[in-house]
Amino acid sequence: MDYSAKTTRRGKMNIANYIDHTVLKPNTTEGQIRKLCAEAKEHYFVSVCVNPTWVKLCSDLLVGTDVKVCTVIGFPLGANMPETKAFEAKLAVEQGADEVDMVINVGALKSGNLELVERDIQAVRDAAPTATLKVIIEICLLTDDEKVMACQLSQKVGADFVKTSTGFSTGGATIEDIRLMRNTVGLDMGVKASGGIKDFAGAQAMIMAGATRLGCSAGVAIMLSAKN
Repeated sequence: MDYSAKTTRRGKMNIANYIDHTVLKPNTTEGQIRKLCAEAKEHYFVSVCVNPTWVKLCSDLLVGTDVKVCTVIGFPLGANMPETKAFEAKLAVEQGADEVDMVINVGALKSGNLELVERDIQAVRDAAPTATLKVIIEICLLTDDEKVMACQLSQKVGADFVKTSTGFSTGGATIEDIRLMRNTVGLDMGVKASGGIKDFAGAQAMIMAGATRLGCSAGVAIMLSAKN
């Protein structure tokens, strides 16, 4: 099935409508954040995705625009306590975050402790009820059965998206995983592909497989390659 509904008037996919313009490296500077926001405004990306310390600055820089502020919670390991993630999410929203991408407790999932995984996601959902919630399942560390279970738990709790990866583990998004995630959650939940998307062809392939959002640090390069 083709999920690429967002097109330009000429019929070509408008890739900017899918991109969370992302910088999450620990050595990111204020200057890089300011550049990220300027690029997001120039190219009309959906959001900027940044570490929590930059949320307030991004919110100030993007006021009056349609670009959303996205941040990450329990990042990148997901091994924080649910209460810690909940506080982090609440504070982020208070500082201007529109969207939160939380990392699940991968170890709990792999241990079969589904109650903790569900409680973990629920804590963030409850702490940030107005924010778009994306649940990062770190798909490269999971079996197919675990991937399905993580998606189902996220959907049960009322998350808005499931997301493939942090970009800080052993792998990123694959076409096969996007298809599995989409088949699991159906058509009413978002699927975000993140990790390793470098050009227009790769971005388009993820969307065709079922992704409705793309996490990309190469957003500008993707826009340039889309013109070729």
